[in-house]
Order: sequence, then structure tokens, then C-alpha cells
Amino acid sequence: MTQQATRLVIVTEKVLAKAIGAIIESHDAGGYTLIAAGGAGSHNTRSSGEPSVLDHFGNIKIEVITANPDLAIKIADAVSSRYAADYACIIYMDSVEVLYAHRL
Repeated sequence: MTQQATRLVIVTEKVLAKAIGAIIESHDAGGYTLIAAGGAGSHNTRSSGEPSVLDHFGNIKIEVITANPDLAIKIADAVSSRYAADYACIIYMDSVEVLYAHRL
């Protein structure tokens, strides 16, 4: 009934949304989910719910679910090599069980 898959999660600055989306699409991942994110860490406190003058300084969380763990690693490496040194960024992956999916 379930299918094993890999979930890649990228939490970073909103200003990178289009660029990271392009990286994911260039790897033919099939799609991703992008949501607003907030929290606190070594780059100070960031909020997803507070109004601000410039919306570009918020955080986002991007999730990619794929049946191919090598694809998740390739996307993570591409994002990390381009942006991790200069932007607030954390990338992780884990195994998930997909209950229902149009396709993976």
C-alpha cells in the first residue's frame, strides 16, 4: 500500500525561491512544495507571520519528494554549492512512506 521515497527539505531565504525552484526543475524532479517558514537560529529570529515592509527577507521551506534518493542528493548538492555559503540555509533529507501519490 505504501511506497518508500526520499524527502528533501531546504529551509532558506525567500529571495532564493525562484532560483532554487529552477534548480529543482532542471533536475526533472517532477515538482516541489514551497511554504513560508519562520523560527530562530544562528541567523537571528525570522517570522513568517509578521507583516513587513520588504517581504523578500522572509524564510521559506521547500520540500521535494522523490523515489530516487540520488536525485535528492544531486539537488541538495547543487543548492548547497551555489547558496549555502552566502545565505541562511539548512538542507536535510529523510525517508518517508508515501500513502497516495499521482506519481513519484
